[in-house]
This record gives sequence, structure tokens and C-alpha cells, in this order.
Amino acid sequence: MKAILVHACGGPDQLRYEEVPTPAPGPGQALVKVAAAGVNFIDIYHRTGLYKLPTPIALGMEGAGTVEAVGPDVREFAPGDRVAWAWGGGSYAEYAALPASALVKIPDRIEFQTAAAVMLQGMTAHYLALSTYPIKERETALVHAAAGGVGLLLTQIIKMQGGRVIGTVSTQAKADLALAAGADAVIFYTRQDFEPEVKRLTGGRGVDVVYDSVGAATFMKSLNSLRPRGMLVSFGQSSGPVPPFDLLLLNQKGSLFVTRPKLQDYCATRLELLWRADDVLGWVDSGKLKVRIDKTYPLSEAAQAHRDLEGRKTSGKLLLIPGS
Repeated sequence: MKAILVHACGGPDQLRYEEVPTPAPGPGQALVKVAAAGVNFIDIYHRTGLYKLPTPIALGMEGAGTVEAVGPDVREFAPGDRVAWAWGGGSYAEYAALPASALVKIPDRIEFQTAAAVMLQGMTAHYLALSTYPIKERETALVHAAAGGVGLLLTQIIKMQGGRVIGTVSTQAKADLALAAGADAVIFYTRQDFEPEVKRLTGGRGVDVVYDSVGAATFMKSLNSLRPRGMLVSFGQSSGPVPPFDLLLLNQKGSLFVTRPKLQDYCATRLELLWRADDVLGWVDSGKLKVRIDKTYPLSEAAQAHRDLEGRKTSGKLLLIPGS
């Protein structure tokens, strides 16, 4: 089969499109024919070595496809089942041997590409708004990169909870997408300082929570945008990692909270995974949650997909399509 491997960490040119043996499912695993694989910043962190993995790295945490075979101890899934996943590794491939515990079944009306586009980012948005900082009615959130894959989904989920969203965007086209997703206001970070704009939009109070996937470039001003005892949820670092800071700052700026969560810790049990996945896929199935696929690429063009994502040229989800 064809797959994308990384033999040495570095730039997008380190992605190798190679012929490799098709895996066989081991104990607790299912072999899935991959219909679509999601492209996410965590893949970039693995490629660059920011998140350390042993090489060669079989990239790709997210996807959707059809079960081809299962290990002898797997009972929940059978060949022919349509499934999706948000972690497991090796999704940038024609076939992937995945933990059955990471798989969920896809509702009949949801296409593979839609399922692959919503699993990781949709469940991330779910845990951010319902668990990390459970947004309440009439509370205000600042969502950075509001027109990105997580941003568009997070905005919709916050609005479902009755919250207010201020989104940061770079262009008018992205502002239009964020507003269509339900954002109450947008700030153009390319020509406005978001910190005073947030204070203006909140009458000087600050927001209840900041959901920040940008990292280094926004961290300090995100802290300054919070109300006393507000929370900064730092869940990504597209501009680079946040440098060390003195915890006393949190005291001085109003007894603030900061957390750096990850999806696996919010899907720590099978029951929790199914809760989040069932909510997200159910909302998509019912039309309550809209998924935007920005672009699809043949699997062989994974490097270009990474360049586009890193260059902030995207609005919504990027997918790789094996066999295309």
C-alpha cells in the first residue's frame, strides 16, 4: 500500500510517499481501508519533532473508512462497518491498523469525508466548550482563529450553549465565515490590536474565557483580555510554543486560570469518547453543526497540505484522499 512516512523530522519536504507492507490487525485492532484522512496541526508537531515520536513516523491521527478485518478479540466491529477515529496513528495511508477502542461507527447519512473532517476538531471543540470551560448562557468567549477548522466548530457549539463569541480573523472572507458560524463580533488581528478591542466589546470587563490555538503570538494579550478569575485555554501553538512565564502574573492579572488540555485526556474512557463522538456526529447528522471542508488533496500531496495549513491559507478542514 501507499503511505506517508517521516524518516527525519523537519519541514514538509520530509514527508515521503512510499510503498509499504499493508498491516495486519493485531490483538485489539481493526484494519481499516482509509477513505479520507484529516490534516491537523498535531501532524505538523509530529513532523517537526515538537511532539517527539520515534522515526520513521507514520503520520495521521484522524480519518474515516471501512473495516476490512479485525483482530481475534474484537467484538464491537466487523468487516464492512463504516468507522471514524481521532487518534491511533498512521492515517496518512491506504490502510491503517487501529485500536478498536479508538473507533466509532458513522451514521448512515454522513459521508466519509465529513466524518473524517469533524472527528478530531469536532471532539476538541466539544471538550473545550462543554468540559474544559463549560460555557454558560450569556458568557463571552474569545475564539482565536475563528475561521479555522476548530474555530468554526467551536463557535457553533458555544452558540448552542447560549454563549457569546468574539472571534479573531485575518481577512474579510474569514470574517464572513466566522459570522456565518454564529460569531457575534470579529476582530481583524492583522490590522487591530485584539486586546483593547476585546475590552471595548465587553465594556471594559474582559471575556470569561479565551480559547487560544495560536500560542506564542497571542498568549500574553489573551491573558490581558480576561475578566478577573477568567480562564485561558491554550490548546494549540500554530505560532510557536508559549515561553515560560512567572505564575505570579496570574495573581497580578486577576487570579486567572490557565490550562493546556489535549483530546485524549478528555476521552479517557470508552464511554467518554462515545459521548463526545455521538454528540458531534449526531449534531452533524441533524444539521445543527455545519462542517466546512476547505480542500482535499491526493495522499501523495500531503506536503502541500502541510504547507497550506502552516501558512494559514485555510478556512475549515483539509483532507487527504488515498487512491486519488
